[in-house]
Amino acid sequence: MSEIMVGIDNQIRKATAAEVQRQQEFAAKQEALFASWDNLSTVKQSARTKLAALGLTDDEINALLGA
Repeated sequence: MSEIMVGIDNQIRKATAAEVQRQQEFAAKQEALFASWDNLSTVKQSARTKLAALGLTDDEINALLGA
């Protein structure tokens, strides 16, 4: 694994193990958040399709889904 460098107060140094761990945790949380947004988009599109099949108008669907 390559070194991770940090810049603090105009000084660049090698990151400590704790800083690397925090960065990795942050990246994992960010990735999970993006995945949940993608999943939400997929679920909303599925709901739109099903509601339209039931005969709801676009305005009614938007009101239900908060669009």
